[in-house]
Amino acid sequence: MPGTCLAFDYGLRRIGVAVGSGATGQARALTTLHHTGTPDWRAITVLVAEWQPEVCIVGLPLNEDGTEQAMSQAARAFAGQLEQRLGQTVHLCDERFSSRTADDEIRKARASGRRPRKTRKGDRDGMAACVILEQFLRTELAVQHALNPSGS
Repeated sequence: MPGTCLAFDYGLRRIGVAVGSGATGQARALTTLHHTGTPDWRAITVLVAEWQPEVCIVGLPLNEDGTEQAMSQAARAFAGQLEQRLGQTVHLCDERFSSRTADDEIRKARASGRRPRKTRKGDRDGMAACVILEQFLRTELAVQHALNPSGS
């Protein structure tokens, strides 16, 4: 199970970023990076240097039936650049329904008073990165348990 992980919800205007831990299986939204045309590699490099992740996860947008869509190739290209530019191990993670789940989480947080009524556009992207990372960590834990059911 990986230690510190950074996850990215790649979009053409914004990239949501979350950090999490394989030890706890939990993640939290860090920030949303804005870009036009090319990702803000300086900001991404600073985040990687600060958090020193063992792995990075990039959400892979898929259609509901699991087939790839137009954004799938862009996310794959971003993952490849992340790996090349920063020497990081990068995994792709199915991100179907992550934005919908992020919207639900934001609504719940607003209703409970944990989040202001008015949110910024980037809040959804950071929360979606958090959802992607927690999904990845759950999958890794399930695989680890399947390979070693006794836990030893």
